[in-house]
Amino acid sequence: MTRSSNLELTRREFLTGAAALVVAFSLPVDLSAQTPVSLKSSGGPLPPNQLDSWLIIHKDGTVTVMTGKVELGTGVSTSLRQIVADELDCRFDRITWVQGDTANTVDQAPTFGSQTIKRGGSQLRQAAAEAKATLLALAATRLGVPVEALTVNQGGIGDGKKTVSYAALLGGSSFNREVRGKIKPKSASDYKLVGKSVPRVDIPAKVTGEHLYLQNLRLRDMLHGRVIRPPSVGAKLVSFDESTIKGIPGFVKVVANGNFVGVVCAGEAQAMRAARELKITWQETSGLPPMSQLADVLRKISSNDRSPANSGDVEAALSASARTLNAAYHWPYQLHASIGPSCAVAEVKSDTATIWSATQGAHQLRPTIAQLIGIAPANIRVIYVEAAGCYGHNAADDAAADAAVLSQAVGKPVRVQWMRDDEHAWEPLGPAMVMEARGGLDQQGNVTAWDYQVWTPTHSSRPNGRAGSLLAGAHAGMEAGTPNQSGADRNANHTYDFKNNRVMVHWLNSSPLRASALRGLGSPQNTFANESFMDELAIAAGADPVEFRLRHMSDHRAKVVLEAAAKTSAWPNRPAPSHTDLKSGRGVAYLRYDRTEAYVAAVADVEVNPADGEVRVRRVVVAHDCGLIINPDGLRNQIEGNVIQAISRTLKEEVKFDRAMVTSLDWNLYPILRFPEIPEVVCQLIDRPDQPSVGAGEATNSAIPAAVANAIFDATGVRLRTIPFTPERVKTALKEKL
Repeated sequence: MTRSSNLELTRREFLTGAAALVVAFSLPVDLSAQTPVSLKSSGGPLPPNQLDSWLIIHKDGTVTVMTGKVELGTGVSTSLRQIVADELDCRFDRITWVQGDTANTVDQAPTFGSQTIKRGGSQLRQAAAEAKATLLALAATRLGVPVEALTVNQGGIGDGKKTVSYAALLGGSSFNREVRGKIKPKSASDYKLVGKSVPRVDIPAKVTGEHLYLQNLRLRDMLHGRVIRPPSVGAKLVSFDESTIKGIPGFVKVVANGNFVGVVCAGEAQAMRAARELKITWQETSGLPPMSQLADVLRKISSNDRSPANSGDVEAALSASARTLNAAYHWPYQLHASIGPSCAVAEVKSDTATIWSATQGAHQLRPTIAQLIGIAPANIRVIYVEAAGCYGHNAADDAAADAAVLSQAVGKPVRVQWMRDDEHAWEPLGPAMVMEARGGLDQQGNVTAWDYQVWTPTHSSRPNGRAGSLLAGAHAGMEAGTPNQSGADRNANHTYDFKNNRVMVHWLNSSPLRASALRGLGSPQNTFANESFMDELAIAAGADPVEFRLRHMSDHRAKVVLEAAAKTSAWPNRPAPSHTDLKSGRGVAYLRYDRTEAYVAAVADVEVNPADGEVRVRRVVVAHDCGLIINPDGLRNQIEGNVIQAISRTLKEEVKFDRAMVTSLDWNLYPILRFPEIPEVVCQLIDRPDQPSVGAGEATNSAIPAAVANAIFDATGVRLRTIPFTPERVKTALKEKL
């Protein structure tokens, strides 16, 4: 069965036989990577500074949004449409969209960093404003009245006597003109859809099973592939014996290049069997450090050191302080833990290729795949298809590379479905980090000095145009390029008012295990250390943790969000434990995400069982300020998802490895939070229509680990500084306290 026809639609095919207005714009944003090209087989996207790339208004009045940002399960397919419908003054249900297609959408940078609403939304809002202004000018000419006399409503323009629809104004022609982005969009006071809880458009089909996930995509004559990974990190291929699987029905080919080995068969079960039964000889390695020594190993790796903050005289202030404290915090490697393992489909011909991938950055994957298979980027089309959620750089890009290599080898479409152990062993991991803090207090309990250091590998090894940045390319011995050292410094520098403040980021030049972006990048780790240490200073000063933070803040929005979380949670009154054998506690944490984005404060209520060390988070109150709220219900979805995932990362998640490779290969060895463990989540939304919208996909995630750690201390008097807070670690800490 073929279900891909809708995914293979090109812009040229889309517009054939339809009267359409295609709208684009030029904005003062970073579009340096946007070098449009024309694909030989599908027609390339038009330049972003032309009136032809972002919105399509069809002859039936429907509107298609064309965006490089994609739906990862965060609800942006709804909120972006709200923005366009509101700005265009048309019905929301008349909006559809095309996403993440290198042949039809502009490169807006990958869908990451909580930037989709902030940047992608503002771009689409401007595009819609430009489109409406153009339509108003056309209507004025058509109706013979001044533009000032016209009003727009539900896709029609009129002067109270005569009305003309958007579609009727086009006459079957497109505009073919530049737009300079000088039209002023609506004022927030004029919004009708923005700020409303519009139901998510993607949910109904997902509930009924009609939604096409990448894992369900099938092409005609498609084959199935599996890649056999080395048994250890750095192992070398010695030989393989193809005769051991030639008798398998449907067997097509073994594909080998360097240390990359894959099999292709007619059916998926046959490919699984071939991968399992192919006899391979490897030269194994055991080059990973002992897991127990990871923190020390990270400190000793060569690094590029940068200081994002260095004010006052920290050493002198520490020496003069009435009291000083220091602490070290540890964070492990963690998985993205996508519930569905990665998948991709590729169709590679002699000089063209089409890749269906769940990538966060179709435009970034294209040149990287191009180098991997030796085909010009202009002849490669990458089409985003939603998969099982990622919240960072999981194995979606690597699966796409596998499919491309295998398809090229056999000359037919190939689907590659990773297995659970593939995902856990070989996906790019969230980096392990070590954080150290020193602080001083004066006689009145105020912070006199703050000194913070973090050791971390890069948080971005995404596809970068070099084939070796993909796993298949790396195993084939191809160059990976220079690592892009970014993300680790996110929230390393706090936003408190300390006169003497020093922050040092040790950017490690390598990582024992392959690492890349996981939700929040370095922000959860740095905020865990910063906000835990703020609590330690507050306790040492004999101060209430909320009051202590407030006295070191001057940002009005920061104070409002912290006070809102405290008020909503009835701080500091902790609830009584649900059982007499349990200890209850309450903790708080605050941050402004990446120092420029959303403000978040969280209060967590926990129960600790001293007998078995189990920690249960019972309730989390989150106060959230992300400027103008587009969709309140969608925002709550994001906050709740952040809380759940962050609690899982805080209490359970840790990649374990031996000297050869990752050993956390299934859900028993890498447990995640389950439904009975999900706490009550209370959201206090602070809407600021006078402020620009910023993203909500990551910010709350960063506040939870410290809030939970501080709550555990409140319950037990035990300070936990190593994530995750497993029962074993809690019991050990409680015993050491006695």
